[in-house]
Amino acid sequence: MNQRYAWPDERLIRAAQDGDVTSLTTVVMESQPHVRKFALSLCASPQDAEDAAQEALIILYRKIGTLRATGALASWMFRIVRNECLRQVRLLVARSDEAPAVPEASAEPSAEDAVLRRLEAERVAAAVSALPRDQRQVLIMRDIQGLPGRTVAHALGLSSAAMKSRLHRARATLRHSLAATGRTTAPAFDQSIDPSAGGDSPQ
Repeated sequence: MNQRYAWPDERLIRAAQDGDVTSLTTVVMESQPHVRKFALSLCASPQDAEDAAQEALIILYRKIGTLRATGALASWMFRIVRNECLRQVRLLVARSDEAPAVPEASAEPSAEDAVLRRLEAERVAAAVSALPRDQRQVLIMRDIQGLPGRTVAHALGLSSAAMKSRLHRARATLRHSLAATGRTTAPAFDQSIDPSAGGDSPQ
């Protein structure tokens, strides 16, 4: 039976907001299991989840005074973790998008093009973050980080066939999500999402 943890009570939170260091430390400690659970459900990998949880706890420690309602600690922490996980995906998408797709694209992009690309990266990152966790993991590892199929399968404890099946579902879900908001594919993933590109090969 799993051990259940309670969020810090409101009196403790108030004391922490008033500057009591012992109370603040206790609030952070008691919030930690919940924050880690949020991160594991929202982030792409356990490492990303650990990074997001640590960042959220640091923000809690430094900025608890900005929390307006003591009863809103859980929702505040959830938003912080969600935003941190989304930030991580944005960085990955941006790195992938910055990789030159064709050698002839040497001209400097216009300011308008740069803005459009940034907005598209934001939209793709949001769509990736909205995927179910199992699909998000395999899509990020395979299509954004560019890891070999066998490596991804091993890391997720899957057979190559199961990894390919999950990746196919993730790509289809992402494609559907992007189509619903105006595009059928994302710039950074055009080749890897297209089944004809051989993206499912385990390498």
